[in-house]
Amino acid sequence: MVHKYRLNGFNVVLDVNSGSVHLVDEVVYDLLSYLSAADFCQSFEEIELGKLRDVRGAADLRSAYFEILSLWRAGLLFSEAFGVSEADLEEKLSGSPIKSMCLNVAHDCNLRCRYCFASTGDFGAGRKLMNLEVAKSAVDFLLERSGSRHNLEVDFFGGEPLLNFPVVKETVLYARSLEKDKDKKFRFTLTTNGLLLDDYIINFINDEMDNVVLSIDGRKFVNDEMRFDAAGFGSYESIVPKFQKLVSHRSGKDYYVRGTFTKKNLDFSKDVLHLYSLGFDQISIEPVVSDLSNPFAITESDMADVENEYENLMNKMIVMRKKGKCFNFFHFMFDFGNGPCITKRMKGCGCGNEYIAVTPDGEIFPCHQFVGTKEWSMGNVVKKSFNDGLRREFIKANIFSNEGCADCWAKFFCSGGCSANHFKFNGDIRKPYGLACRLQKKRIECAIFLNLVGKLGSAIG
Repeated sequence: MVHKYRLNGFNVVLDVNSGSVHLVDEVVYDLLSYLSAADFCQSFEEIELGKLRDVRGAADLRSAYFEILSLWRAGLLFSEAFGVSEADLEEKLSGSPIKSMCLNVAHDCNLRCRYCFASTGDFGAGRKLMNLEVAKSAVDFLLERSGSRHNLEVDFFGGEPLLNFPVVKETVLYARSLEKDKDKKFRFTLTTNGLLLDDYIINFINDEMDNVVLSIDGRKFVNDEMRFDAAGFGSYESIVPKFQKLVSHRSGKDYYVRGTFTKKNLDFSKDVLHLYSLGFDQISIEPVVSDLSNPFAITESDMADVENEYENLMNKMIVMRKKGKCFNFFHFMFDFGNGPCITKRMKGCGCGNEYIAVTPDGEIFPCHQFVGTKEWSMGNVVKKSFNDGLRREFIKANIFSNEGCADCWAKFFCSGGCSANHFKFNGDIRKPYGLACRLQKKRIECAIFLNLVGKLGSAIG
């Protein structure tokens, strides 16, 4: 399978199975539309090219053909698919341990964000904090289900997890106390809106959290229109200096600032660059996931503008890199050299199989975005129950079985997409949400081009 596109005046070709990327001339670009791997088993003269022979000329087409043929022989174009079947993948995934857990320590929040998927923190079920015994039961459950997996991940989430900071702290201490005896290593992450940060909490986060996600939407007017407290006051002025202090003392540990863009700020590249100007170099601004009836929801009519804005951001990053000003933008970050293992390319995040979320009552869901959807309740860590039947449903949600994924050029980058979004918009975890697919493809194309610029420098940039 081959995908080709034009960007910034260049012709880019991706060989889907090998991941090889090529810059080609116009003749090669046109000829690729007429070829498949089967054509290389016959002579050039036998290939049906229609009017292309008249448009491009025999000599140029012949030269282009042999250039493509050499790449095919090297396994860099029209390469063979991975030798992994759907049955192979499901068998491998069936034996996977649970390795990561989202611990919803607070179903409460001190903000009232307009777009919050968690109903401003309580997930539609009333405000509640997790007690330490439930948190310990969750850690125990993860240990019991982790098999031989040495490295385990726990993400503290909400609502706002710092509303329950004592339990966050004690849970970390409890997990650490078990590492040596259980031959495990915990990696902790915390997501926060920043309002409750103080020096003590900042120091704790920087000591114990391997990653921290800092929620801010960008420019002050953008952030404060969507992210405000119960009294209606925006969060920007309060959180920016706290985030800057936390990051300045991070000592190289992972972090990123994460925002959401909506129909209200389709010029979101300005928010990305604003966050960079504040001193942050690990940045994510993601499209809102919202009921399409909401006035800030991104709809089909916005898609061209959003796609253009991704290109706009890409070009701004190219210019800035030439000046030595570099930052990472989450949705442009792909490892084009090695990349994830083949299983992850075919299945993705592990939602409902290797990854689970736990509520303050100990109830288990496939991930934080499924929390509160009763039909996807998988058990309870306190009761030590787990529904392996539901787990198998998520194992089956992969690029082989998800609707349209097998024939999609982007499949090894998105790995089938987000099951929660599929269910939210289409009522089926194996039926991808079309708008999300379209945006992901644009991001991948921009990321590929950025990677080419990084390799080829001024020759392309």
